[in-house]
Amino acid sequence: MDGVVVVDAANVVGSVPDGWWRDRRGAAERLRDRLALLAGAGLPDRPGVPGWATGPPVDIVMVVEGAARGVEPVAGVRVESAPGSGDDHIVAVVAAREEGRPCLVVTADQGLRARVTALGAETTGPRSVRPSGSS
Repeated sequence: MDGVVVVDAANVVGSVPDGWWRDRRGAAERLRDRLALLAGAGLPDRPGVPGWATGPPVDIVMVVEGAARGVEPVAGVRVESAPGSGDDHIVAVVAAREEGRPCLVVTADQGLRARVTALGAETTGPRSVRPSGSS
């Protein structure tokens, strides 16, 4: 059974002070496009990334909120706009996955990590999906 990678877009985008706050939607679209490349190639083999997520194809769900709502999906990346809290929506995505399906949540948010780990998901930080050399 293939796993699913759920990406906390706001947290990953906000992990690098590159001016994302001036164009939150554009920053989310750039992340989505980066994730599309990873969907076809697999996540980089880095600490915190389980082996099943390093081989293609990777099923990726990117959860957006706030000004980034409405970002369109692309091949390889399902984009879900949280109707309220992005964290609550991520928890719902994790909880709704098929029983026994491996899940990796990409976020640095410690509270969210605790919530999804309680549901059986693994977690890793934003560096696992950012280009090499990025924080």
